[in-house]
Amino acid sequence: MLSYALRRLAMIVPVLLGISVIVFLIMAMIPGDPALAILGSFATPENTAQLRQDLGLDRSLIEQYAVWLGNLLQGDFGRSYSLNRPVLDEVIERLGPTLLLAGASLILCTILGLAAGVVSAVRQYGWQDKALTLAVLVGLSTPSFWLGLILVLIFSVGLRWFPVSGMYAIYGGGGPTDLLHHLALPAITLAVVATGVIARLTRSTMLEVLRQDFVRTARAKGVTERTVILRHALRNALVNIVPIIGIQTGFVLGGAVYIETVFQWPGIGRMLVTAISTRDILLVQGGVLVVAACYVLINLAADLIQHMLDPRIGT
Repeated sequence: MLSYALRRLAMIVPVLLGISVIVFLIMAMIPGDPALAILGSFATPENTAQLRQDLGLDRSLIEQYAVWLGNLLQGDFGRSYSLNRPVLDEVIERLGPTLLLAGASLILCTILGLAAGVVSAVRQYGWQDKALTLAVLVGLSTPSFWLGLILVLIFSVGLRWFPVSGMYAIYGGGGPTDLLHHLALPAITLAVVATGVIARLTRSTMLEVLRQDFVRTARAKGVTERTVILRHALRNALVNIVPIIGIQTGFVLGGAVYIETVFQWPGIGRMLVTAISTRDILLVQGGVLVVAACYVLINLAADLIQHMLDPRIGT
């Protein structure tokens, strides 16, 4: 286990290096001059040239990347142009709400996806299977941002059960109950598509496992159906399901960009939208890199869990 974990950790380094290159090049190819965006109405040719020199934008892309990467290795993500504060401080401040939203969505989609997939497999071709399959297909086909707006319209504007936006109430809020009240709609919206993916994979994997000899042997020995499903079939099916749950983390983190915008959630996604509109390159690069690192680490955890369930994997 330790050897496998060390090998996987060693693979993270080139992955993160590749991500840093891609993020840097994408931001470099965005049209417009960051110096002009920063100066605004004060953008004279002399001021623009001076600011480009101060920011290092007059250097070649290779030199700019080398300086940026060298600063990153020292823990310096640079300084946000628009916020006038260190990028790392802003990203860390926004990371908590994003991880909270993503974590709640991931827990929700994992529980619902596994439950729906197991029921569909056990009741194959029954009305439960058909109803769940239809619900999953509708969920997979529904754009998350549109679903979020519909949920706000129904449950916030119409029924007034949940708040429209934010993480806490402006007046009199701040407790765990208030947080959960604000978290419900964005977490559900973000979990819908991932729930469908996990449910479909769980169903197909469970059907395959239920046809294997050890399941028939367990039933022949008189083991209760509940034990056969949960302890024997689901445990073996999880070996193939866990990596998909890890992959869905990327969808959840990526979806946070527009879901946080819809619900005005104060996380990294909303920060990135604002930073892109103001051409705050260092803030965008820092935010994307931290989110990518979180995704890589979560997938590492999923690989380790898969290896624990089946030690033959990765040997």
